[in-house]
Amino acid sequence: MPRDVILGTAGHIDHGKTTLIKALTGIDCDRLPEEKARGITIDIGFAHLELGDYHLGIVDVPGHERFIRNMLAGATGIDLALLVVAADDSVMPQTREHLAILRLLGVRHGLIAMTKVDLVDATTRSVVEMEIRDLVQGTFLADAPIVATSATTGEGLEELKRHLLHLCEQVEIRAQDQWFRMPIDRAFVVQGHGTVVTGSVPSGRVRVGEELEWHQGDGRVERVRVRSLTNHGRAVSEVQRGQRAGINLAGVPHELVRRGQELFTPGYLRPSRVLSVRVEAATLHPRGLRHRLPVHFHAGTAEVMGTLALLDADTVRAGEQALAQVFLEQPITSVWGQPFVLRDVSATYTLGGGRVLQPVAHKIRRRHVEVIEQLEKLESSSPHERMATVAWFAGLKGAELADFIRDAGVTPAEAHQGLAQLQQDGTLISLALPSRHQPLLVHAGRLKEAEERILTLVQSMHQQYPLLTSLDRQKIVAQLGYLGDVELIQTLIDRLLAAHTLVGDAHRIAHAAFKPKLSANQRKLKDRIVAAHQASPFQPPEPKEFIPLAGGNAHALKDIYEVAVAEGLLVRINDQLYLAAEAEAEMRRRILARLQQGTGITVAEVRDLLGTTRKYAVPLCEYLDRCGLTRREGDLRYLASPAEVEGKGGIPATPTILPTTPSPRAVSSREDSDCAS
Repeated sequence: MPRDVILGTAGHIDHGKTTLIKALTGIDCDRLPEEKARGITIDIGFAHLELGDYHLGIVDVPGHERFIRNMLAGATGIDLALLVVAADDSVMPQTREHLAILRLLGVRHGLIAMTKVDLVDATTRSVVEMEIRDLVQGTFLADAPIVATSATTGEGLEELKRHLLHLCEQVEIRAQDQWFRMPIDRAFVVQGHGTVVTGSVPSGRVRVGEELEWHQGDGRVERVRVRSLTNHGRAVSEVQRGQRAGINLAGVPHELVRRGQELFTPGYLRPSRVLSVRVEAATLHPRGLRHRLPVHFHAGTAEVMGTLALLDADTVRAGEQALAQVFLEQPITSVWGQPFVLRDVSATYTLGGGRVLQPVAHKIRRRHVEVIEQLEKLESSSPHERMATVAWFAGLKGAELADFIRDAGVTPAEAHQGLAQLQQDGTLISLALPSRHQPLLVHAGRLKEAEERILTLVQSMHQQYPLLTSLDRQKIVAQLGYLGDVELIQTLIDRLLAAHTLVGDAHRIAHAAFKPKLSANQRKLKDRIVAAHQASPFQPPEPKEFIPLAGGNAHALKDIYEVAVAEGLLVRINDQLYLAAEAEAEMRRRILARLQQGTGITVAEVRDLLGTTRKYAVPLCEYLDRCGLTRREGDLRYLASPAEVEGKGGIPATPTILPTTPSPRAVSSREDSDCAS
């Protein structure tokens, strides 16, 4: 199978790029009537050439300064460049600009064709060759051969082919198992077939009948089906990286398709108006770059107006680099490492370019040291470190497989391997959320930050309410909404409970190290309350009866009761009725002994059994129902079955004597602590 490589031309207008390609391939890349009439290339054109084991797709670009935007669209995805300089004209402005653009786009391989050599003498050839060498010094073409050619006489064409073949052998063919994407550079209608779009394929492969996603340039993404495929006019069953592709899309109106849109594997790319980048100021524009500079942003075949925001500098001088973000007027799709070019607001000058670090970014505060340090890690040569950084930026939202492939520049195979390694070394934590089919993958550092914020809030509320033995869990969750949705926050709290950093249940929580802080007077009041309940086991005083004794602590009376409950001294029956712990255990013992006789018991019998009044007997019976010790049937109550007991919290069938020693880490819940165990 031939290997596919894409060649792009570059050079000043009227230097013979299109004529040279026609002489090499027999294909005229000027397809528009206006191009034929004016004798100049206006838009990008396409040709192909077989060279040994290589199938060379050729993109011919216009050389006029007014059509640089078309040149940039054509230069996307090229593997090697052919810089064309006319011997009778030498180096011209667009020669310099095209070379600068190729360098900014990260092209690494190329050669130089000196055309129209039949029009000059040997001395002129030598002078032009020296001027070309001066031009390319310090660029990727510094050591490239300069081939003297003439499309008229055929001179140098075979030598040019030999050099092109040698260059193709040097091109590193990127992994074919990457997901598919294709920036659209042209769209037209074929009678009887419908809309056809074309482009150079920078990654992956697609087959006839498969579905792709189509970004329409305004943030909308729609599923489309591949009806048929062509490669340089030949019908094929699939197209892949390094090829020119024509894709016939089923059911897509032609008028909705335009240059700058993109097709890709479903789920791969995400439109974004904010990108984080490494930017370099072009040497062609000596004023360099400045913060808040309006620009024309070119990436792939897209051209969008935007604003450049420098993150670690105020200005970038010619030839220097900086970290930056670009805020675009319209969303585009891109991937990690994708090259881009910046032109001025009037599209007259090339200001600079660089590489995308975050295809989908959020605004970063200038000179934010921690975030900028993380952003720099995305420039690492280690896929493992880039993937970890992608997860860090994803925060508590977590990152999915597509995020790592798109934002870390890894293949699907590398992503799977990297995820396994990151989870193994503890960098990524897997969170199982009930509403998600797949676990949420969160960076351990961001998870720790979130848990520390939860603990800080709990401790702060403990300081605010020092007498509360526990805090309302829902109120805690409500104040943590900035971390994520309720389900996520509840999961984080559950992790802290499992780690015994927090204690509590589904309703109330507390810090494990927290102990209610009672003043000396409050402790005395608590002791009097407990003693009063112990002295009157089944007709205890109501909380309001202690208000006169509480004095200045009246406002804290409820909290003092909660401390006594948490310490295991009292048991809450309801908000107005508490029993001493020993009394609650004795009540269970008596009721259980009576019910084991096999007959039901009435409220009146409970009243008499405990030596109390109906005022107390009714709430005590309801309490035993809630606990699962009894089961009500009409006016009678029976001993609950073991299954019923387990379903209501596992209350044992035999009375459990509560510990009389204080338990400062115990946490009370209005629902669960109604049933002592």
